[in-house]
Amino acid sequence: MNSNKNISATLQSLDELITALSEEERSKYNQRIHSIKLSAGDFENYCSWSDDCYTRNCIVDTEKFELILICWCEGHRTQIHDHGGEECWVKVIEGELKETIYKKNKEGELNIVKSSISKANEVTYMKDFMGFHRLENLSKKRSMSLHLYAKPIRKCTIFDENSKTFENKDLSYDTTA
Repeated sequence: MNSNKNISATLQSLDELITALSEEERSKYNQRIHSIKLSAGDFENYCSWSDDCYTRNCIVDTEKFELILICWCEGHRTQIHDHGGEECWVKVIEGELKETIYKKNKEGELNIVKSSISKANEVTYMKDFMGFHRLENLSKKRSMSLHLYAKPIRKCTIFDENSKTFENKDLSYDTTA
């Protein structure tokens, strides 16, 4: 009974979220990432910015999950990519992100399935069976998003739009807490 009570309790801080993710089963991650309300101020110690490209800032990296803060300047966007077979939740902390989902057809070409826009405290979910996706900062200012991966993602497949080919990519962080 006590564990059910804890699951329904709203988390109040980033530290509480990390503790809950560490102690609970993967099946609870969706509820946790949706229910917590976080602001840009909660991430002051994790931010790094680059005018050239968004930054991947590792908050926590365990065998079970990975929590990354992505800092976006105006116009930044990811390459079209998958998630190396792992689940991914993206919670917008500040700003506005556009997610475009693509599916591969029989000829191996990518077609847009849908696009959606997420604002502060909204969450999107992605897993490889859903296709590939791209995230893009639509704000005319800096944006931040919190990415929860269950399990950590070390490699992914990206689509090179110039050569129209798929490539394997090793992932890295710009900063580590």
